[in-house]
Amino acid sequence: MNDAAALEPQSSPLSQAELDAMTDQLVAQLKTVFDPEIPVDIYELGLIYKVDVSDDKDVAIDMTLTAPGCPVAGEMPEWVHDAVMKVPGVRACKVELVFDPPWDPSMMSDEAKLQLNMF
Repeated sequence: MNDAAALEPQSSPLSQAELDAMTDQLVAQLKTVFDPEIPVDIYELGLIYKVDVSDDKDVAIDMTLTAPGCPVAGEMPEWVHDAVMKVPGVRACKVELVFDPPWDPSMMSDEAKLQLNMF
């Protein structure tokens, strides 16, 4: 092993129990963020496409908006970042806005559809 490799921090993989607990906490925090134009949280709306947690507890999120021209497009990723950083143990969070696939109402959970009377 070379000296550079010896200086890098060694992270141990998260156990399944740790990952499950962190996932539950992340989902709970994501559910505190709302699209201001729709009275449903972004998680139930289906705006969160991907949440990855590294062994170092860095979180990477791909999310979208209900429309590319959403008035809070510049602010919502920061709201998501701030919510995720409230989860104990999270070291860092990167939120990426993506528009592929484009969001549509079929991505909403049944709970969101019920709240919006879309059944």
